[in-house]
Amino acid sequence: MVAALRIALIGAGNMGRQHLHHLQQVPTAQLCALADPDPATDELAAQWAVPSFRDHRQLLDRVRPEAVIVANPNALHVATALDCLERGIPVLLEKPVGTTPAEVAQLLAAQRASRVPLLVGHHRRHNPLIARALELLREGAIGRLVTVTALWQLQKPDAYFASAWRREAGAGMLLTNLIHDLDLLRHLCGEVRKVQAFTDNALRGHANADSAVINLQFENGALGSLTASDGAAAPWSWELTSGENPVYPRQSDQPCYLFAGTEGALSVPQLRLWRYAEPGAGWHQPLASQSQVPATDEALRRQLEHLVRVARGEEAPLVSAADAARTLALVAAVERAAASGTAQQPDVLLD
Repeated sequence: MVAALRIALIGAGNMGRQHLHHLQQVPTAQLCALADPDPATDELAAQWAVPSFRDHRQLLDRVRPEAVIVANPNALHVATALDCLERGIPVLLEKPVGTTPAEVAQLLAAQRASRVPLLVGHHRRHNPLIARALELLREGAIGRLVTVTALWQLQKPDAYFASAWRREAGAGMLLTNLIHDLDLLRHLCGEVRKVQAFTDNALRGHANADSAVINLQFENGALGSLTASDGAAAPWSWELTSGENPVYPRQSDQPCYLFAGTEGALSVPQLRLWRYAEPGAGWHQPLASQSQVPATDEALRRQLEHLVRVARGEEAPLVSAADAARTLALVAAVERAAASGTAQQPDVLLD
């Protein structure tokens, strides 16, 4: 029997603790150490009977884990991942892959040179709902994709913003939340050629936008929109519709993504497929619909299982650093479009 992979966790905040939960569920993975500057991490490490470190580099050198999950603050992602790659340790790096083009380029160069596996945590791609939606779109179930309408509208409570960093530039819904939706739109619809965007912070007056409208032109000619707000009392978002995270009350009858094609349409997460009952019918004819029901499973747990196989060289990363860098470049293009009032193209990054 193959021994469980010894995995260290760097960053024991909200996301890190979610990873801890799933480490309890995956027999092929075993937590071997924790690193976080917060002294309270010592108590958490004691509960897991693993050593605790303030400095992640001490963890890497003393424990020598077989893989590492990096879930510390965004600004530390690249520097921490570089420390892991330098030591030849495979990494699951939480999104975003970085915060600036220069540091992401440095990470890509280091990963290419070291050839150490690096997986980026755009975990929604591991959800069976998304896997099935991708199959349907690639199989031509709705014909040629024409438009996609994405919705991310919910209301964060005031308590969410009690921490000062959540009110500061760089921690708003675009980089924290909408990066997931933009990544899925790239994954499902293809690369984006050009974006336009409007953003506003009038609801709360924080340094970050609380409302946004993003228009996308895809390389394949399809057009899309993403309408978002974290201050709206509404049920339309992946968090509230997918059931992926049980802390959110599920609105199972509501969609968050609507794909329209020349031969049909698809709503996600319901995976309801709409088509005319007869070929060649038009708007005077009723549309028939049927639901595609994939097996349900936890995306974060599936991602952890994938990390084990990636670290052992059995699979290539579903989301590579170069792939995640293209999502980050799309986010940067949205920011430039909103600031300038002009259409912007995502930067071209070398794989």
